[in-house]
Amino acid sequence: MSRIAVAVVACGLLLTGCSGMSSTEQKVLSGGAIGATVGAAGTAITGGCVACGAAIGGAVGAGAGYVLDQTNR
Repeated sequence: MSRIAVAVVACGLLLTGCSGMSSTEQKVLSGGAIGATVGAAGTAITGGCVACGAAIGGAVGAGAGYVLDQTNR
């Protein structure tokens, strides 16, 4: 299988895996994913530890997603 086909199948599985989640769970997960991506990119650009930046960004993003969900009720 080509890499594109594998990526399409993986994305499909990830999207269907989130269908039974509550609103809070979805926002925490998406916040964590966005935070990890931004943290990894930021530390890669500045020459820092990419894994550390991703971990910190993921934690901050997950927390922000939770707070956002709780304040928008």
